[in-house]
Amino acid sequence: MAYHFQGIDHVQLAAPAGSERKAREFFADLLGMEEIEKPETLKKNGGIWFLCGAQQLHIGVEQPFDPARKAHPAFYVENLEELKFYLRSNHVEVKDDDRLPGYKRFYLEDPFGNRLEFLERLK
Repeated sequence: MAYHFQGIDHVQLAAPAGSERKAREFFADLLGMEEIEKPETLKKNGGIWFLCGAQQLHIGVEQPFDPARKAHPAFYVENLEELKFYLRSNHVEVKDDDRLPGYKRFYLEDPFGNRLEFLERLK
């Protein structure tokens, strides 16, 4: 085979038009992801981008908007329990899930109703 996959560059989630402020408050201010500049040629499309480890999370505008309730990104987290406590103390509803052997994990919805998974490998 002449090609091989090297990883994932980014994951994109949809959000309604005009939701950049709300996305920034959630992904940057609450979760602590770093906002990164979109290329000038893509700024007219709306949306906002964030850095998440070595990958990127893109929040793109979709009209009409329907949140992703099943399809979702999963984020590896160090100190998952600390993140869960922090989120709950900031009134974010966290849904625990223990069905994946070898991992602690939980789900939540972003401000637009998209499903997000957070997980940590058990030691």
